[in-house]
Amino acid sequence: MANETRLIQLGKYLRFARSHLEVNWREVNFCAIDLETTGLDLLSDEIVAIGAAHIRQGRIMTEENFYREVRPSESPSVQSVRVHGLRASDLQEALPLGEAVPDLLDQIDGEVLIAHAAWMERAFLTRQITSSRFLRSKPIIDTAALARAFGYVTEKKEHEPSLEFLARGLHLPVFAPHNALGDSLTTAVLFLALATELERSEIAKGGSKLTLRVLLETSSRHTRR
Repeated sequence: MANETRLIQLGKYLRFARSHLEVNWREVNFCAIDLETTGLDLLSDEIVAIGAAHIRQGRIMTEENFYREVRPSESPSVQSVRVHGLRASDLQEALPLGEAVPDLLDQIDGEVLIAHAAWMERAFLTRQITSSRFLRSKPIIDTAALARAFGYVTEKKEHEPSLEFLARGLHLPVFAPHNALGDSLTTAVLFLALATELERSEIAKGGSKLTLRVLLETSSRHTRR
């Protein structure tokens, strides 16, 4: 029954995405997500916190902010605790990921995902969530890729541009760095700034609007492979 529900969810999303490709991006519902983890090993580390910020009509809907801490099976590494501050003792009362998944899927249902350096979010989510087919099929707009498209990436090629670095460089607010909700809000603000710049570029080239298709194609074209 659960697999059947996920397949229905997948079909529903794909129909949604196809029907929205040519609409003005400001008419699309987006969800910026961020994860904090026990480390950066994609094969063994686990999610410890999930943050989500929703965008409607080109505006961040702060009343819909979503934050969940997740109890991992192994303690966070010392290095990761230094980054996000979440110790094993802080996560004892949190739900395990399997029980937190329904809330996450509710947040992203029917929405286009946004993430910064999105390969990491996709890798962790598709490995650790059993409905990975649904998540793999969901396009993700990468704010690091959009920034690369505009030449804002000045860090070494082997590194993804820092979310905080880019936001501050564009004189945008930075919300609670290395907190899943704070970073999802910063990602949402960065996305709005970059999408607005891309919109101006499209109009300057003679277009009448920026479509979801152009956003997805620009992100895909400039994503690190």
